Amino acid sequence: MARYELGGKVALITGGARGIGLATARSLAARGAVVLIADLDEAAVRAAAAGVHDTRAVGIVADVTDRGAMQRAVAGAVERFGGLDVVVANAGIAARVATFRAMSTESFERVLDVNLMGVYRTVEAALPEIVRRRGHVVVISSIYAFTNGAGAVPYAMSKAAVEQFGRALRTELAQHGASASVAYFGFIDTEMVHRAIDADPLADRMLQSLPRPLRKRVSPAVAAEAIAQGIERRGPRIIRPRRWVVMSLLRGLLNPLSDARLERDEQAQSLLRAVDARAGEDQPTTA
Repeated sequence: MARYELGGKVALITGGARGIGLATARSLAARGAVVLIADLDEAAVRAAAAGVHDTRAVGIVADVTDRGAMQRAVAGAVERFGGLDVVVANAGIAARVATFRAMSTESFERVLDVNLMGVYRTVEAALPEIVRRRGHVVVISSIYAFTNGAGAVPYAMSKAAVEQFGRALRTELAQHGASASVAYFGFIDTEMVHRAIDADPLADRMLQSLPRPLRKRVSPAVAAEAIAQGIERRGPRIIRPRRWVVMSLLRGLLNPLSDARLERDEQAQSLLRAVDARAGEDQPTTA
């Protein structure tokens, strides 16, 4: 496909009040796009929009767990700007690290509702416009789509499912002249990561079990620029840090080896025993 020029396009970004979403709004606005920044907190989205651009950024309150709210967000974009060209389904949360046995039902289902069904509801609402205007969809997966999700089962499940959704969507949209990208990010230096990993000693210890090169964090701005470039080239995959590209290509070989190592590694098993003991403890989710 030819280069997709973002100037004059209208983009909806969920989870846009901070982190990757806010940085993506800045990157798209800098390229001349109108950005609709959707998030839960009205004050936060208004402040975010004001900080992105004085005329080409609008903050809207919308909850991705509410189908009607997402439909209204898209309808508002069409009414105000004439259509919608790009949707970045970015909203996501993480649960406190725990084994599947130890995790509360409420936390487990909340993560899936936001990270998987929220992406579905966002794309479902936007798709008629994306098709009509030959636009582009970005869904946010994760390195957890191709690495073991022990200790973060619902998060890993949601991101693996989002990957499959994005891949299938891209194939299905080709006939309409529209396209989709799957973004795979490692550890981004966001508030969610700080709260889910840095503030939790067990989560931090589990992270340390990864090879050092794969633990590198990148800034939201780096992730956002990758998203913007991915949209411009209508690329199928967006991966940051770049070093995860090799693992994504070799995962059919590396995943079984990695899983077997974790099963035998006493240090990893000791950590999992500690995480398993969290059954019955408070397990809040973090955005």
